Amino acid sequence: MPIRIKCTMGRNKTIGLTAREEEIMDLFWEKGPMFVRELLECYDEPRPHFNTLSTIVRSLEEKGYLSHRSYGKTYRYYAVVKRDEYKKDSLFGVIGKYFDASPFNAVSALVRSEKLSADELRSLLEMVEARSAGKDGE
Repeated sequence: MPIRIKCTMGRNKTIGLTAREEEIMDLFWEKGPMFVRELLECYDEPRPHFNTLSTIVRSLEEKGYLSHRSYGKTYRYYAVVKRDEYKKDSLFGVIGKYFDASPFNAVSALVRSEKLSADELRSLLEMVEARSAGKDGE
């Protein structure tokens, strides 16, 4: 069952896009507003079918990631969720689902699996301390 989170934009949406949806969102984040025809041109041969892309774009719009402006009978789509917001919401979703909503548990898992070095851990501690002292820390 997908996790529901409250995003900073004030609406609920399901996190966890499919790989293809993320690929399409990456193109919108990189290139900006596009018609489906322009999106199709971003792909190398063999390109996905126009109708397939159109269906996925409409699904992304229904999920609240894209919106559109009408130009006659065609629509120009644009991202309404920023890449950084999606990444942050996705991370919190993973932490919520797999680490009992505990960032400590997530970092602990990285340390135990040796994916986080002592130097990296010290840097994180410095960021936390700087933030606690009222500094930006980023």
